[in-house]
Amino acid sequence: MTTTQQSPAPPTTAPTTPMSRRVLGLLGNQQVMLLIVWLAMIVLFTSLNKIFFSVGVAGNVLADWGPVVLIALGETFVVITGGIDLSVGATVTLSGVLAAYAMKDMTANGSGQTITLLVGVLVCVIVGGIVGLINAFLINKARLVPFIATLATLGAAGGMAIVLTGGAPIGEGPPSAITLSVPWLGPFSTPILIVFVIVVILWLFLHKARFGRYTYAIGSNSFAARAAGINVQRHITKVYVLSGALAGLAGMFFYLRLGSGAPTSGKGMELNAIAAVVIGGAALSGGVGRITGTVLGAFVLTTVTSGLIIIGVNPNWNQVVVAVLIAVAAAVQSLRPQDGRSS
Repeated sequence: MTTTQQSPAPPTTAPTTPMSRRVLGLLGNQQVMLLIVWLAMIVLFTSLNKIFFSVGVAGNVLADWGPVVLIALGETFVVITGGIDLSVGATVTLSGVLAAYAMKDMTANGSGQTITLLVGVLVCVIVGGIVGLINAFLINKARLVPFIATLATLGAAGGMAIVLTGGAPIGEGPPSAITLSVPWLGPFSTPILIVFVIVVILWLFLHKARFGRYTYAIGSNSFAARAAGINVQRHITKVYVLSGALAGLAGMFFYLRLGSGAPTSGKGMELNAIAAVVIGGAALSGGVGRITGTVLGAFVLTTVTSGLIIIGVNPNWNQVVVAVLIAVAAAVQSLRPQDGRSS
């Protein structure tokens, strides 16, 4: 009687359940990871100083977040096309200063406060749009690379703000301006609520509209985008004008918060904007980025800088922290598979 020798059964692995796959998918999503990091920061700073978890501090964080996210939203569109806009900080300053002069004159002439503020917003948007148009001209027609083109406008706009003001803030505008920045719905003020509306609109433009498809296409491969019939130069012009206009709105945000147009209000804001974009997952090489990532990146950035101050760290360390965050985020980006639409 013969017996057949049975081969040992292959080792079995525990099947992956739908729930575990869902959890792994969430953990692999950069926006989810950013949200977890942001919440962990809130817990950490609250454990170090209980006052951090309060309505007042939340209002201050949102007040810092507002102008940063406005600039970063415009920078997101620019970065996705493969460009960069270094002029946004100077645009914030110049637009705020020119709007402050306009509102000062209107207030002196007895104009109503509401119409005066609306004119101030319009001036900021127009000035920012003009700076963006100049950037686009230098890139499309003068054939300058975006870094050099926007570096030139950064110096020009920042210098013009100093010349116009002599280094002093411009006030004497409508008295109700600064009260608009006072929170009235928990930590939320009227400008912050408007910023959230702008975030939603731009999310729709980038992720649901043809404008966004063109933006991703140019950043992924501008030659292929041109071959597909996209007017690359015209779209790049729109993107830089959008970036400038949003930076101009940030200039008005600073005016409402400070009650004046200061020639240093936008100083260094380009670094914060780029940090928020990179932390949010956008690739500086172009073709990758999401509005939700930028919004969370701005929250992470402002939460860190505000938290450090509250726990007693010297504010001079903020710029160092921002630089470190950029380096870490860029390093993480280089290790991740790039997928601008699904990340």
